[in-house]
Amino acid sequence: MKPILQNLAEMTAHRDHLRLEVSVLSTLLKLGHIVHVRALELFTQDEVLMLRPRSWSHEGQLVSSEYDAASDPQRIPLAQEPELAHCIATQGESAARASEQRHTLWLPMWLGGRPTACLEITQSRRFTRHQRDVIMGVFLVYQNYQSLLDYSERDALTGLLNRKTFEEQFSRQTGAPASPGEGEDAVRQWLAVIDIDHFKSVNDRFGHLYGDEVLILVANRLRTQFQSQDSIFRFGGEEFVVLLRSLTLAQARQALERLRAAVQTHVFPQIGHITVSIGFAATQQGSPVEILGRADQALYYAKEHGRNQVCFYEDLVNSGALQIKVAHDEVELF
Repeated sequence: MKPILQNLAEMTAHRDHLRLEVSVLSTLLKLGHIVHVRALELFTQDEVLMLRPRSWSHEGQLVSSEYDAASDPQRIPLAQEPELAHCIATQGESAARASEQRHTLWLPMWLGGRPTACLEITQSRRFTRHQRDVIMGVFLVYQNYQSLLDYSERDALTGLLNRKTFEEQFSRQTGAPASPGEGEDAVRQWLAVIDIDHFKSVNDRFGHLYGDEVLILVANRLRTQFQSQDSIFRFGGEEFVVLLRSLTLAQARQALERLRAAVQTHVFPQIGHITVSIGFAATQQGSPVEILGRADQALYYAKEHGRNQVCFYEDLVNSGALQIKVAHDEVELF
């Protein structure tokens, strides 16, 4: 029991989701008889629930994928694992598959009412009742701690990621391998800054309670308009930031235009119609501060030239509407 408690103490010392994930896999491997473990990510792509290994054991070592979910070559439709698919569909606690020399146990994890991840444990013998109890105990500690981490990273009003998580998410996204292609056909990562037009007048005319309701409803629009692998942040006030993964320029522009139109056509209770302005930039070159600054420049251009539009930084630079700004001083974001 003592080694297990030591492993649990080490596991809950982490303040990062991926490190915590690797730590729980290491803890499970030390329980004995287990030959292979994986942490699987569940995500939606083109309205299909997908599955991909995010971290796993390999020849005694634990490794993590260098790909983002949408472009991972190991991703598969969840339906290809029927036992796990049935468990998810029925919101079951666990799923299992057994053969003569391979016994697999899946433990899905739910956050915010949706399946987000799953632990997969495989060994050559049948799982005993005692083993399952110990594994479930480790899993519940892991799930509860993941929930605490997730709560600490969320904006209290909208439930979106908060600003302090931005740099970590940005580093993960921009570290993903680029897909082949050139120019507008290249699959890249993008950063968009979204600002609600004339939001101060909403608060002044209707009060902060209605203003908060507008923020919540816009946040809901953001969730429904983007893929599950995209990261959405509330940066404070009426400003939101989205990191879009693995899209061409045309696809990114289309996704942002779709959001703009969805907000414009939505009827907000008591208030009626509002609009948003959006500026975006590619993320492949520059620090978080630099990329955010480019998207901000595009956003301010949109707001100064009519609002309710989407502006791409490189378009504005190429047309001469914006000049490239080179900052020589240090800017503190956080």
